[in-house]
Amino acid sequence: MIANHKGEIPIVILLLPFLLGASIGIDFNSGIYLMPLAIGFTSLLLVFLLLNFYYTSFKVYKKRWLGGTIIHLLLLCAGWIAAINNNELNNTSHFSKLPAQKLLVRINNEPQLKNGLIRFTANVIAAVDQNQPAASTGTLMITIKDSSALRLTYGDELLISGKYSPIDPPFNPAEFNYKKYLSHQNIYYQEFLYPGQYRLVQSNTGNLLIAKALALRRQMVQKLKQQLHDSNAIAVASTLILGYKADLSEEVLQTYSKTGTIHVLSVSGAHVAIIWALLAFMLNFLNRFRYGRLIKAAIIIPIIWYYAMLTGFSPAVCRAAVMISTVIIGKTYNRYINNLNILAISAFILLLYNPLLITDVGFQLSYLAVAGLVVLQPVVYAWLTFNNKWVDKLWALCSVSIAAQVITFPLSAFYFHQFPVYFLFSNLFIVIPTAVIMYSGIFYLSLPQIPYISTPLAWILEKSILFMNYVLTWVEHLPFASINKIWLTTTEYLLLYAIIICAFYFLYDRKGWLLRVSVALIFLLTVSISIKRYRSYSTNSIAFLNLRKNIGIVFKNGNYAIVLSNLADTDKNYNYSIRPYLDSCKISDVVLYKPDQEIRSASLKKHNNIIQFRDQSVAIINKDYMDTTSAEKLKTDYLYITGNPKIPLAIINKNHEYHTIIIDATNSPKTVQFIVDQARALHTKYVVLKRNKSFVAASN
Repeated sequence: MIANHKGEIPIVILLLPFLLGASIGIDFNSGIYLMPLAIGFTSLLLVFLLLNFYYTSFKVYKKRWLGGTIIHLLLLCAGWIAAINNNELNNTSHFSKLPAQKLLVRINNEPQLKNGLIRFTANVIAAVDQNQPAASTGTLMITIKDSSALRLTYGDELLISGKYSPIDPPFNPAEFNYKKYLSHQNIYYQEFLYPGQYRLVQSNTGNLLIAKALALRRQMVQKLKQQLHDSNAIAVASTLILGYKADLSEEVLQTYSKTGTIHVLSVSGAHVAIIWALLAFMLNFLNRFRYGRLIKAAIIIPIIWYYAMLTGFSPAVCRAAVMISTVIIGKTYNRYINNLNILAISAFILLLYNPLLITDVGFQLSYLAVAGLVVLQPVVYAWLTFNNKWVDKLWALCSVSIAAQVITFPLSAFYFHQFPVYFLFSNLFIVIPTAVIMYSGIFYLSLPQIPYISTPLAWILEKSILFMNYVLTWVEHLPFASINKIWLTTTEYLLLYAIIICAFYFLYDRKGWLLRVSVALIFLLTVSISIKRYRSYSTNSIAFLNLRKNIGIVFKNGNYAIVLSNLADTDKNYNYSIRPYLDSCKISDVVLYKPDQEIRSASLKKHNNIIQFRDQSVAIINKDYMDTTSAEKLKTDYLYITGNPKIPLAIINKNHEYHTIIIDATNSPKTVQFIVDQARALHTKYVVLKRNKSFVAASN
């Protein structure tokens, strides 16, 4: 539903400056801004109050814009202040600002087991120095390699060493920024622990209600494992119904992502709406009584919020819980509230609690999708009309999917770099299986073990999931199932949203200037993408990547690349650190070679450990390097040292002449320092990749 006037959606209008203020506060989050902002906020508030008290004397009615401007500035300041106050680093008692030999921490979420490692976040409650504890704050990411840590649960208090370290930034181009991702959750430090480096001090010290909810979820996951046999079916059921994602495989995630149905694996508004619909149906008889509606609301709202807590309080489910609670209250008292206002109210409540939610991709996608359904779906639905009732219902479902996909496409492309071509079919298909899975799963988990009932329910649940997985896997492998390698700049991302808004507004209002603006914006977007593609295809480079314990060199020749690495292209490290760089460079043809292979191609030749790429050359020095003296020095541009060779530069310099040393991340800290000291003494240029960003050299 589209508002005809901004007066219909006042909460939406008021939310915008608050969002802007919170966004500014996330980037400019230093505590030094707090005092000027507080003074500015107080001054604006006093001016606003004075203008209201002396409304007639100051003839404020002649300047109607003044009150609105002050309110917007107040909300902008409020958003900025909220973001700064939410930043844990601004707290003087943050553990990073206190001396600590040990830290007392409390686990604040459910520990997850993955690849033999137990990972969880914990609140630091005390910094212990010289056996003297001092109250502390802050959140720490903890990883433990110890099978006995499997017994750890939410609310356990641990005494650990104070040898934490900052989260590493991305070292390679286009690599996922895990440091930024965690900072948006107020996590700036991490610690890796082995057996004997931690001690359980106390158990069950967390919030009792959350602890009970997590324990109940674990019991429910175990109940699913009792009757369901397929591991993927168990993982999907646990995720879809309970929000438990620990057992999901990469293959399943990829299937749902490439078919545009990944939202099904995130407990969201649709799931909460199913719970609401079921409860409303079961309690419908209460409407006949005088206070029945009130009793019904008092039963449904706590259950909805308990389900939100059970599934982990994700932004999408919190948004749905707030919205549905507002709708239930409105219906109870026969009040109508515009859906966009309800959406804005829920965003206000969540952002006041945690302004950092604005950076959460799930939060952004959830709110955009619902806004798209409210605003764009009526426009899309009006495109076609059908006399047949069932065809019309099918088109209504299609319009929902199209509206949600259109409004979320720029954001999805910006973050995930792909577009599911067959999203319409996939999303139409999953409607019925998802409902069957939710209802059968809810009944199976809610009821005790009953002969002739529990087993059939579990069978229906498992077969529905397997059928849904089968069809989505088939769609995933169809020709042109997804468009990949979509890398948008921030400008292009904003241009896309401007095009969508203008185009749909034109379809709604039919004003010519909107069409002209849309065409102009499309032209700008096309020019931007074309320039970016031209630059990518016309540049050649050598990228020496930081792959920690692995070798990675990318020789880019236009849209063709040769990768020299000991990693297979199916390795998770390759997909995490190398593939994003290749995709962001629009590389269409990639050839992967092992470091010891001989190479002969049009642009690159490698013989033994000497590489010639266009006008640049690289000599690889590893632990197999032989101390021999050549009749003539070999001239190269780069000396690439890898694998901890114990060879002084003086010996290498007898055979090689170069201008830059590249010391890769496979070398130990001792070896790195050994080479750096010699390079400094010889006044030789060097680049250290270990714990540093990769080095990209242009080539003609």
